[in-house]
Amino acid sequence: MADQTSEAKKYLVFKLEEDEFGIEIGKISTIIEKDMEITRVPKQPAFLKGVINLRGEIIPVISLRLKFGLSDDVYNEDTRIIILKLDDLSIGLIVDSVAEVVELDDETTESVSNIAGEKSLEYLTGVGKADGRIITLLDLEKIVMLEESAT
Repeated sequence: MADQTSEAKKYLVFKLEEDEFGIEIGKISTIIEKDMEITRVPKQPAFLKGVINLRGEIIPVISLRLKFGLSDDVYNEDTRIIILKLDDLSIGLIVDSVAEVVELDDETTESVSNIAGEKSLEYLTGVGKADGRIITLLDLEKIVMLEESAT
């Protein structure tokens, strides 16, 4: 029986400013251009931009830039909304651009558990190394939690 411990996973790489982030490809439903109208929902956190109607399904849309404390989104021809499917929840993430799909395994990924005290690290599962670049791997379940803890 083959050793399954270092099985490679595929990640979609996208950019926020100059930083590259990765999402497991299996959690992605589709990627759309940011040409859809986002309907604002009152009394929601600023990072929750609103909802879109995608093929009859109402999907909440999160600005990853605002969620990570960056400046607000600037929409251009590269801006994309990545539609995720997490269990029975669909959610959209606004990103600056989508780059490529990379394959990472245990040899090319490292945990971030040894870096402590940084609030932004709660959204990360690790970092991957591909072609000399560092790709930050995201914990989607923690990112899409709409309830911000009152700390």
